[in-house]
Amino acid sequence: MIIDHLQPPYYAVIFSTLMTDNLEGYQEAAERMEALARLQPGYLGIESSRNEIGITVSYWENLDAISQWKNNVEHTEVRALGKAKWYRKYQLRICKVEREYGFES
Repeated sequence: MIIDHLQPPYYAVIFSTLMTDNLEGYQEAAERMEALARLQPGYLGIESSRNEIGITVSYWENLDAISQWKNNVEHTEVRALGKAKWYRKYQLRICKVEREYGFES
């Protein structure tokens, strides 16, 4: 699903990944993290796609909301598990969205 109801300015956290061959427990953890993120103050939505490279973009009201999510205890535990087990490489980027536009037919 493409999120199309956000009003700039807001922040995007772009999480790009290359996975290992050991994905045991990954899907369950990803679903739990998405459900937990939805409960965080300042959370606005998420978009995700996985092919050769996984890309997940989460949207947040402000930098404080992103920091609070990063410091969530359960999220911290799952990040450590991801580094140890699921991710071969990842890159995280935080961007301020100042303008957006779209199209739908």
